Amino acid sequence: MYDRLLTARDPAPVERVNAESDHPVLLVCEHAGQAVPERLAGLGVSAETLDAHVGWDIGARAVTLQMAATLGAPAVLQRFSRLVIDCNRPPEAPDSMPETSDGVAVPGNSGLDPAARQARTSEIFDPFQAATATLLEHPRRKAAFAIHSFTPQMGGRARPWDIGFLFRHDTVTSAALSKAVTGLRPDLTIGMNQPYQIEDASDWFVPRHGEARGIAHSLIEIRNDHISGPAGQAAFAELLSTAITDFLRTS
Repeated sequence: MYDRLLTARDPAPVERVNAESDHPVLLVCEHAGQAVPERLAGLGVSAETLDAHVGWDIGARAVTLQMAATLGAPAVLQRFSRLVIDCNRPPEAPDSMPETSDGVAVPGNSGLDPAARQARTSEIFDPFQAATATLLEHPRRKAAFAIHSFTPQMGGRARPWDIGFLFRHDTVTSAALSKAVTGLRPDLTIGMNQPYQIEDASDWFVPRHGEARGIAHSLIEIRNDHISGPAGQAAFAELLSTAITDFLRTS
């Protein structure tokens, strides 16, 4: 048993958009929010930290919402900071509730006991994954895409890609999206399984939702300097919506 974490003053962990839509695509955004439960007292980090890439995926929520509006597709978004619990990681993963993130200390995650970890899992992670699973169960659903963003540099190393498609067993979907994006924006540098690779120990969306259901899927990573403002967010939302529509038409 654990003490409850969330109070009536905290936001619900899950944001659903177009939940009744029968569109064949589901959009997922695990790192959409910056909220911290009141009882965690801001995790001991600054507002600037929560606003940086370690706190959330900059621009990803805006892109997801605009794609949902353009496509008429359902979307499920997570409202709490990834520093509270990362909803694209198994809860037992070391970086699920990180004590440090990209060199930034997170005092509120230091020495968490099992009850504290269970509270975050049960009240934030589990409802988000359940909502995602429910929306994927619609009989017309054919594909799912997770929208993320990444920082231009990590560990002092530049990341040259403008956009990346992450996958493992489903190679067809990401290849089709890459081809469509290249046709629309040949100026972009596309990374296949860059800047990250999918592994069971460190990932959730691809193994547990996409692969487990045998549904077409890709985890899409956009470099966050491209989508830090409204113009870039709109441009990439339109680009990806067009690529996904093309994928649906030809698949």
